[in-house]
Amino acid sequence: MMTREQLLEEKEYEAKKEKRKKRIFIFLICFILFIALLLLYSRFIATSGLVVREYKVANERLPQDFYGLKIVQFSDLHYGSTIFKKDLEKIVQKVNELKPDLLVFTGDLIDKDTKVTEELKNELSDLLKEMKAKVGKYAVSGNHDYLYEGFETIIKKAGFNYLDNTYDLIYYQGYQPILITGMSDSGQFQNDIDKAFAYFTKDDKKEDIYTISLFHEPDDITSILAKYRVDLALAGHSHNGQVRLPFLPPLVTVRGARKYNDEYYKVDKTDLYISGGLGTSNYKFRLFNRPSINFYRLVKES
Repeated sequence: MMTREQLLEEKEYEAKKEKRKKRIFIFLICFILFIALLLLYSRFIATSGLVVREYKVANERLPQDFYGLKIVQFSDLHYGSTIFKKDLEKIVQKVNELKPDLLVFTGDLIDKDTKVTEELKNELSDLLKEMKAKVGKYAVSGNHDYLYEGFETIIKKAGFNYLDNTYDLIYYQGYQPILITGMSDSGQFQNDIDKAFAYFTKDDKKEDIYTISLFHEPDDITSILAKYRVDLALAGHSHNGQVRLPFLPPLVTVRGARKYNDEYYKVDKTDLYISGGLGTSNYKFRLFNRPSINFYRLVKES
């Protein structure tokens, strides 16, 4: 038979045990609520809105005529993922508010899981056509752009110059041009570096012209710089990780952006900027990485 003291100890033990169970239960409920709220935030709030990332790009090789040139880059629209008509209308409005001289798109127009219809194609080309740029609009392909027919038609109908392993000379406020090259997506084995940089193999031209290079997968910078000089390289594909934690590198990387996936790198003498993108791919979540476009101002380094 238990003594009075033993009974009191037993009751005290049971009371502490009950309190411990309640604390664990409350903790689990709070944890589940936190995860649920985080998922809802990542899906519906963090994938909306629009951030403009501004950069000053200084280079002593930039011709004086191009001082102050404004470039807007958008990438990885993945139309039909978390970006739809109303979202794109807001993106078009923001681009036009920035009044770019050059507008560049660095691939992945429509998401791989989006049903592509003629109506959708017309909707896209009509909206993209509303984007204005003083000097010109240029685009390259991404890996998703080869999963359906019509990318080139949409881009050209929208007034973009499609740089499919080719180049163009850009004139701004004088007679001295700069070069822009565009390489098709390497993930789908459509890239041809030598064709994209064929300007340098014609008429024994030297690499003394300021060069902007557009391509989708940022890790291609290694292969490009092994052959040609580039001053400013603009890429996409990585989404800068899409889901991130503060002060940490991307939690997930993708093929073609294993080495270069953050927003900026200095690779030898080349400034490499990687767009965080607008839509989502594989999973419809963003965290600490809102949809964004990049806005560059070119200046001549003193």
